[in-house]
Amino acid sequence: MAVSNLVVDDTEIDAAAATSGSSFYLAMRILPAAQRDAMYQVYAFCRAVDDIADSDMPRADRAAALERWRADIDACYAGAPRASLRALTRHIHTFRLQREDFHAMIDGMAMDAAADICAPDEATLDLYCDRVASAAGRLSVRIFGMQEEPGRLLAHHLGRALQLTNILRDIDEDAGINRCYLPHELLAREGIAVKNPAQIADDPSLPRVCATLAGRAKEHFAASDAIMDREPRNQVRAPRIMSGVYRVLLDRTLERGFDIPRTKVSKPRLRMLWIVARYALF
Repeated sequence: MAVSNLVVDDTEIDAAAATSGSSFYLAMRILPAAQRDAMYQVYAFCRAVDDIADSDMPRADRAAALERWRADIDACYAGAPRASLRALTRHIHTFRLQREDFHAMIDGMAMDAAADICAPDEATLDLYCDRVASAAGRLSVRIFGMQEEPGRLLAHHLGRALQLTNILRDIDEDAGINRCYLPHELLAREGIAVKNPAQIADDPSLPRVCATLAGRAKEHFAASDAIMDREPRNQVRAPRIMSGVYRVLLDRTLERGFDIPRTKVSKPRLRMLWIVARYALF
């Protein structure tokens, strides 16, 4: 994957198209126009830096590409964005999006770009979740119009719930690119020696590790629900849809189980549409 396609191409981004395949797309669609476009632009940024981290470029090139994105974000705040980031820059000022949250997302992608993550310790896993998920949440809750404290709390809990769900759902996909995000401490507790992601994915004790991590995800979902129950309904419609969709994905992952062979967990399209209708219309 060429760096020019990821970083220096200044063609105006079709942010809606970049978002259309996301599990979050339906949640974004129900937002008013200005909020919707802001979310599309933020997601397009997240997708761009994620593509760099997951590319097959040499690690030094990935690091350089991410640093160029850091400079691009700084240019947005300096009022001199490249052409393709003018829309994002408008939304940065309208919704008072924080530079450190964009930088945190880049830092999270840099963790993936720097080395193949395998069995991080608990603190590193939590930092990773904060950077690649909760940082995007902190940007999002400002766009939704939430107050500072409940917004940050929701971003903390829902971001971690979503990322832990991704980790559990994508164990085999991650192992295929030599990654494993299951924490070292849980693996060691179940007697799984940390060797390589493929061996971890095939270990017969893996379901017990995953059950513990799934319990944590459920706790974060419950904390998110409690926060959203206290907030104005129009400010939490989109995150409720995101939460509902991902809770279905977690349930489907748990129903599939973690014994091998494991099948790929698909998105339940009709169920997702019902969740959107529930929170968008009623």
